[in-house]
Amino acid sequence: MRIALGVEYMGTNFHGWQLQKSGIRTVQEVVEKALSKIANHPVRVFCSGRTDAGVHAIEQVIHFETQSDREDDAWIFGGNVNLPHDVNFTWAKRVDDDFHARFNAVARRYNYKIHNSRIRSAIIGHHSLWEPRDLNIDDMNQAAQYLLGKHDFSAFRGSLCQAKSPIKTIEFIHITKNNDEVLLDIKANAFLHHMVRNIVGTLLKIGRGEKPIEWIEAVLASKQRKEAGATAQPQGLYFIKAFY
Repeated sequence: MRIALGVEYMGTNFHGWQLQKSGIRTVQEVVEKALSKIANHPVRVFCSGRTDAGVHAIEQVIHFETQSDREDDAWIFGGNVNLPHDVNFTWAKRVDDDFHARFNAVARRYNYKIHNSRIRSAIIGHHSLWEPRDLNIDDMNQAAQYLLGKHDFSAFRGSLCQAKSPIKTIEFIHITKNNDEVLLDIKANAFLHHMVRNIVGTLLKIGRGEKPIEWIEAVLASKQRKEAGATAQPQGLYFIKAFY
């Protein structure tokens, strides 16, 4: 049978999602160890979207196959007993045999959090990007609208990206500010490696007044990574959910 689960994790002390060589702590490694104990056999999981070192997830979706018949709560609570404090299963359900957490997803949503304050925070330093300069949120929102729809996002593509095509479709980008927190909320059919963080880095240059709003249109049209802003740090990025 095939089981899907929701996984929440704080990525600060992980070297990303994907399983790596022995001794490197990854989310996939600890999740597979926990599920293997409940299933009483080795488990290999597949996720809806791999995250980099330091990136967090609110509802990562995974699936795995097993012949062990367990109640949904057994996978959730039994799994959580065997997980470290920075990873948690939030739900579990049996799915059709042709369900695939990655390939069946039709869209994904991310948030990026910025602590926009003259003084840094010792409390949320691992959970958001610190930006001490004033940001023009209206300008950032106007610039973000140039990215909506279907485009070649090569200018926002990381050098290690393995995607077959740079063409993606962004459904929405909303940027809001509440006290000292700036939140970028973005949804697309799929994302390139570092795409969200590169978009954030580019929008920050506009928010600081270093570049005009229309500059982002030229960056997009250039299809050249060197034309965009720097890659924003990973700790502000959250994988929110996948849509099926």
